[in-house]
Amino acid sequence: MESDLRSIGELARASGLTVSALRFYDSAGVLTPALVDPATGYRWYTGDQVAPARLVAGLRRIGMPVAEIAAALRSEPVEVHRLLDAHLRRLEDGLADARRELSRIRTLVDSEELPMTTRIVLSRADLAAAVDAVRFAVGTDPDLPVLTGVLLDVDGDGVRLVATDRHRMALGRAAGRVDGPAVRVLAPVAFVDEARALLDTGAGITPEARLTVAGGTIAVSVAGRTVDAAALPYDFPDYRRLLPSAPDDAPTHRLTVDAAALRSALTSADAPVVTRRHDGAPLAVTVLGPDGRGGVRLFGADELPGEEDAFRVGVNGGYLLQALDAAGPGQLLLELDGPIAPLAVRRPDDADAFSILMPIRL
Repeated sequence: MESDLRSIGELARASGLTVSALRFYDSAGVLTPALVDPATGYRWYTGDQVAPARLVAGLRRIGMPVAEIAAALRSEPVEVHRLLDAHLRRLEDGLADARRELSRIRTLVDSEELPMTTRIVLSRADLAAAVDAVRFAVGTDPDLPVLTGVLLDVDGDGVRLVATDRHRMALGRAAGRVDGPAVRVLAPVAFVDEARALLDTGAGITPEARLTVAGGTIAVSVAGRTVDAAALPYDFPDYRRLLPSAPDDAPTHRLTVDAAALRSALTSADAPVVTRRHDGAPLAVTVLGPDGRGGVRLFGADELPGEEDAFRVGVNGGYLLQALDAAGPGQLLLELDGPIAPLAVRRPDDADAFSILMPIRL
């Protein structure tokens, strides 16, 4: 065996890793030497360790975490390919985030020379409806100030409003005539409430509202009256990761429900609930699933065990009631895509306004 031993320097040259990197991966338990001289502490490796060292070098170059590098060395090729695919998705997501951040930075740099202004003329009623669709989902946790506002995401033909408190997310949209660059700005909830009240005062006076974003200031004007505020200085989470990315991403179940009937069932004195513990306290969970006729029904604790393909989704019943109120009366669509996937509440006639509720594991 000794004739087959390589010094740490020889392995470094054969693998593309530096000597210091080999020492690091030894201390991390990723690539340990075959022999350590008890007197000098010098590390020796076998020829069979050259290929694993080259694999470590390649994974290191693409930025794979140390724990996953260690897993790759212990895994079969199929599992290594799965780790590589997962890392590639992270890299692609990171690149997309970097591009968005670079675009935002370029806008900030340009605005130092010439303040950029974006103006949108849109329907007063549509903007009011978009606010109503998202207001209930605004966060209130002072430790998460980034979630205590409403994102205004302006693109070429209108503005999308987004709010989330981590447990649910709500989206609304108002189309309009946009003059200026696309912009994302986080509006304080107090400003959103003032703007919503102003939109009501415009009823019967004008059908239009004007939204202006300029130099970190947001303003809404209706019939000559204006409310404005400074935008919150936070980067809102990338809500688009929770949206379907392709037409093939259809939910497992798209169920039609009557909002009033479902609300009545949820608020009934004998409405079934399942108790689970959350943060050490009992939590009443509403469990929904298909009724077999294209609709939805509620399930009790005694109905959870059953056939293996039984489809059940648990959510916070109070949050579901708020989502139903935001969606409005009439027929709604509930989209269920598995017991650990978010539940979506939509109006059949408005693809741009919907709520997403995070599931509670049953």
